[in-house]
Amino acid sequence: MKYKALLAGNNASIIDSFFTQMGNSFEAITTSLRSEDIIRHVNFFAPNVFIYCLHNETRDNMSQMANVKYKLSQDNIPFVTIGSKENCDEFARVAVNVSDMALHRPLSSEVIQERILTLLEKRGAIKNPGEQKENMPFGVNVAAGQPNLAQSPVGQSNITPALGQLFVQEPKPSGRKHILVVDDNSMMLRLVKEHLHEKYDVATALSGKVALKFLKNKKTDLILLDYEMPDENGPAVLEKLRASNATKDIPVVFLTGVTESKKIKEALLMKPQSYLLKPINRDRLLDTIEKLIG
Repeated sequence: MKYKALLAGNNASIIDSFFTQMGNSFEAITTSLRSEDIIRHVNFFAPNVFIYCLHNETRDNMSQMANVKYKLSQDNIPFVTIGSKENCDEFARVAVNVSDMALHRPLSSEVIQERILTLLEKRGAIKNPGEQKENMPFGVNVAAGQPNLAQSPVGQSNITPALGQLFVQEPKPSGRKHILVVDDNSMMLRLVKEHLHEKYDVATALSGKVALKFLKNKKTDLILLDYEMPDENGPAVLEKLRASNATKDIPVVFLTGVTESKKIKEALLMKPQSYLLKPINRDRLLDTIEKLIG
């Protein structure tokens, strides 16, 4: 059986080796360095593995891979980096916890092929990744079903278990605006935090209940709210926010993966200050927040 491999990056020699030396194991196609193009290729090609072939990639291109990782995690597609140790280490610093496996050159094509095949076999690669949408929340011990604080999505932040979920609060330096991000997908929380932490203080909540509990004692300048969540969805949470004098004036931006015009109209009927489509575009996110709270 051949596995489908989607390739990107500036390392032409590695990319060429997938076509010239590893064709018996991989059906490969290439894509651009733009995260939007990569995600479109994931949707249409349905690869078993995404391979980022590193060679002096720009910091901006590497940071975009967090968006790609969010899409891949939904479809159970591993993210593999190949390049020199220096390039792989730099990628790991810029795009934290994005790569599932890093292969450091020089490695022969045979070794690269063997290690990727082993990874796919261990993960139980499927022919149609798009069919598998469920992923385990980050920081949950699968065996025990309990939060694993050692693997918290925010390094040294204070983590408080609440109502069976995790709430993460960053220390707040003076003079910075505060944003609360509410989403049941921990990968999305980590992605949005990565986009915002340089300019804003960020708190994250894995459910509407945790967010509402936080707002009883804390203040925030803006809420990024997932539109579709289990138990209590975004509209239900927004309704409760608007019903309270303490929270009714907080700007709310819906985050939604829904692209149907009917669903979008339903979201707008709730009168949020704005809405953003997933996967989140970093520049659009920052521009929206700046327009609302500066």
